[in-house]
Amino acid sequence: MKIIIYDTHRFERPFLERAFQESKYEHEFVEARLCPLTADLAKGYDSACIFIHDDASKEVLERLYSLGIRHLALRSAGYNNVDLQVANKLGIKVANVPTYSPYAVAEHTVGLMLALNRKLVRAHNRVMELNFSLDGLVGFDMNQRTIGIVGLGRIGTVVAKILNGFGCKLLGYDLNPDKDLTNKYDLTFVSLEELCAQADIVTLHVPLNKHTHYMINSRTIALMKPGVMLINSSRGGLVNTKDVIEGLKRKQIGYLGLDVYEEEEGLFFQDLSEQDMLQDDVISRLMTFRNVLITSHQAFLTKTALKNIADTTIENLRIWADGKNSPNEVGARS
Repeated sequence: MKIIIYDTHRFERPFLERAFQESKYEHEFVEARLCPLTADLAKGYDSACIFIHDDASKEVLERLYSLGIRHLALRSAGYNNVDLQVANKLGIKVANVPTYSPYAVAEHTVGLMLALNRKLVRAHNRVMELNFSLDGLVGFDMNQRTIGIVGLGRIGTVVAKILNGFGCKLLGYDLNPDKDLTNKYDLTFVSLEELCAQADIVTLHVPLNKHTHYMINSRTIALMKPGVMLINSSRGGLVNTKDVIEGLKRKQIGYLGLDVYEEEEGLFFQDLSEQDMLQDDVISRLMTFRNVLITSHQAFLTKTALKNIADTTIENLRIWADGKNSPNEVGARS
């Protein structure tokens, strides 16, 4: 099997190199993202390995198929960047990494909550300027605060476990409520509307699809408590960013923590420090708020997660090389 690995980054390269060297498969790392202009790089390969910002739309998939690509291995859990119906029609098998470390994302999520609450970034910047004043740095106890967790899959469940340890009151919204979570963490399942109305902090942990796109919008924001904290470490498209900005301006949203952004492609994972200005007016406006904390899609970024991503990716490719179906394959109906 010959594999081309698109959109490789320095932070993941050592883990991928180790996994691919052990596999003995012929492979090539390229820094370019997969898109219509770079699809031809896959000529002569059987499989392509892609990351979260690679374009696997209809046009690209059809070109990959014409070049001989029959497998698409994702180095991510999400697959909203892949047109699964077209892949299924063409006969291109697609597999993801369904779980790499729910602890990595969950811990980063809680880290955003704590950093916003206790104004850690602002405090650090002050101290670095020899300003040791505590004015304007007052936070709140997490204990007994009501936290609304939207999506109780692997990551949301770990978030519940951590916050239960803080003594928080937990509300959950999920299409398939797990009663065991009520017993383990005293979590109460409610409707999305009830969660928004009651929670002091709302944190999002659902996949992006047609049902969840812009689930946080002007209507749901209006239901929230004035001064609510909103955290999104799942997918940028869950949140209508312009509506969130309006919520920040009206002080309906008192804190905002983002590890994802709906227009992050071409922005996150890039060093743009030499540019005079950002061309994205929306994120530029977000960055003017002192009660907003943005990280560039790094919630997954732990050694454990990177190793697991590389190992699962190789395992998916190994199973395909043996002529079998991977248990991690995602289909058009997913």
